Amino acid sequence: MHLHEFEKYLNTLLKPEQIKDFCPNGLQIQGREKIAKVITGVTATQALIEQAIVQQADALVVHHGFFWKNESYVIRGMKHKRIKALLDHDINLFAYHLPLDIHPTLGNNAQLAKLFGIDNVKPLEAGNDLSVSVRGDFAQAITPQALEQRINTQLNRVCLHIAPPSNKIIKTVAWCSGGGQNFIELAAEQGIDAFISGEVSEQTTHIAREMDIHFYCAGHHATERYGAKALADYFNQHLPVDATFIDIDNPA
Repeated sequence: MHLHEFEKYLNTLLKPEQIKDFCPNGLQIQGREKIAKVITGVTATQALIEQAIVQQADALVVHHGFFWKNESYVIRGMKHKRIKALLDHDINLFAYHLPLDIHPTLGNNAQLAKLFGIDNVKPLEAGNDLSVSVRGDFAQAITPQALEQRINTQLNRVCLHIAPPSNKIIKTVAWCSGGGQNFIELAAEQGIDAFISGEVSEQTTHIAREMDIHFYCAGHHATERYGAKALADYFNQHLPVDATFIDIDNPA
């Protein structure tokens, strides 16, 4: 594929113009014009870039790219090394942050719903079809311990579970991949039984205990690797490219 054709396809698929974000979405670093080999991953780290170089990739598509809001404009140190490696090897870097979180089928939240067996997915924020946090329910209520085990098994990590005093069983659940812990209060106000996110803050514990809602912290990276993986699978099915998802492990 030609670079501009690939870029147009990605933007049509992920629709970055629909949502305000903390970084530019789309092509961030321009490389060669022919796209045949694509690597997807969570973050454009040096380790992932080096894997793209080894595999002679033409494009790298990630969830976390560069040029974040309030970030220094200076290109030096770690950022310089990453960008220089991409430019030296003529590799395109595409990044889609919130658009990849919210995509209805390929997004991080949608992929978590599949992994955890959650049905009837809809926006947590009423009236906002592009809500970054979503809600749904289980076909049958499950125990808090059963949900904890399901998360641990599916994400291959040990999650943090903060239980409210009632330790109620769980039928309804809300979630937001990555650093979405601040949505827990909105979920609690709607009477939802449990909230899942990738990160936890000091106040999250108090909200869970005082507003009677289970909270599960499952890891920022762990909750956001499945959108990038789904993209690679989708590219292989629909585009004339060879796409591979590479997971650079991150315990956070």
